[in-house]
Order: sequence, then C-alpha cells, then structure tokens
Amino acid sequence: MNLLSLYLAQPLITSTIEYALDLTLTKGVENGYYGQNQKYHIVLAPFGVLTLIAEEKHAILDALRLLNISLDEQQLITQDYPIEIDSTLSKPFEVTNETILLKENSTHDLNVIALAISQSVGLEHYEKQLDTLFAQSRSIIESIHTMSLSKHTHLMRFASRLALTRHDMVSNLVLLDKPNILWDDEEAEMLYNALAYALELHDRHEIALAKLSHIKEDVLLVMDIINHKKSEYLEWIIIILIGVEIVMGLIQFFR
Repeated sequence: MNLLSLYLAQPLITSTIEYALDLTLTKGVENGYYGQNQKYHIVLAPFGVLTLIAEEKHAILDALRLLNISLDEQQLITQDYPIEIDSTLSKPFEVTNETILLKENSTHDLNVIALAISQSVGLEHYEKQLDTLFAQSRSIIESIHTMSLSKHTHLMRFASRLALTRHDMVSNLVLLDKPNILWDDEEAEMLYNALAYALELHDRHEIALAKLSHIKEDVLLVMDIINHKKSEYLEWIIIILIGVEIVMGLIQFFR
C-alpha cells in the first residue's frame, strides 16, 4: 500500500471529501475524521493535514485530482510512506526508515499510522513558519538601534503571531500528551511510539519549542529597549516643559 500525507493550503470540509471520493467520514482520530471505500483509506486531521492510503499510487493521484489538489504547488508540504502487509511477520508490526510492515490490514492500525505521519507533516508546516519568524526576528534585532517608537505596534503584532504559533503547535499537534486513540491499546501505543521515534516527532517538537523561546527572548529584549526609549522620550518632554515653564516664569517676573 501507499500512503501520502499533505498539508492543505486551503481547508477541506468533510462533505467535500465525501462527495468527491464517494465515502463516508466518521469522527475518530483526535477530533479528526476517517473513512474508507474499496479504493482509499482517508484520514483528515484537525490541524489541516489530509492522509490518503491506497493500494496503487495512481489511485491517490486520482483522489487528489478529484479534490482539486495539485502536487506541483511549490509550497505544498507532503510526506509519503510505503505500507506492506506480511502475514508471516513474527510480530504485529515493524517500522523502518524505508517502510512500515504490518502483519494484517487493520483500520485501527492505519488510523494510528496516519496520525503519526500527519503530525510529522503538521510539524514540518510549523517548522517552516518558525524559519520565517526566526529570519524576521533577526532583522528586528539588526535594526534595533534605528528602531523608532512607531515600530512598537508592528512589534506587538509580531509577538502576537509568535504566541499564536506556539499555542497552535501545542494544542493542535497533540505531541505533549498521549493521543486518545492509544489509551487502553498497548499494541497501538507501541506502533505509534515506533513511528514517532522514526519520524523524530518529539525531538523536532522540542527543537521547535526551543526556537520559539529564543525568538520570544529576542522580542522581549527589543520591547524593553523600545520601552526604555519611550521612557527617555517622555522624560525629555517633561524636562522641556519644565524648562519652558521656568522661562515663562522668568519673563513674567522681569516684566
């Protein structure tokens, strides 16, 4: 079997997928949806990642065409992973960097696999966002000596975007807590953990959070400097006003 997971630039609603691929989606994986027919197994993650599993690659390409999704888009984030069914396998599954081996075809196992791969794709989306934020924070630091008070609003917007990215990463990707699909299912948990290790999900997540913290420190430093400049500006205004008042008082006194 072939698996393709991709980040959706434009969100898809469940009815669109059901109508285009002639299947019914059921709520399942971490507030996401899954469905299957004779051609496809589909999982739609709540953080905008669609995973398609099919026997043949051309079936996946046909599904993408029906959904008006083009793999030629430069910004499209995708990951693929072959899945093989081997009934002679001595254990329920085996995960390598090249393929996923299953002893039997199970809807539950396919949903677990789709969850792990979609988390990897979602994480890659946030990694790209962080690269952009990191470059922007560098340009902000480089212009720190010429930054005026008028840039304060722009900096606040940047800080807000940073906080939202962190919130979305933690809440959407469900990497800090055990996914609900794994509770009371030791075999599914072992499969997920093996995939998470192969995809380096937790290490990549920690690195992403560390980058966010680093950018946050940079933003706080720049905001402190701007606030210091603002305080100096207000102090000079007060000094000038006091000076004007003294001059006016002297003029009135000599008159």
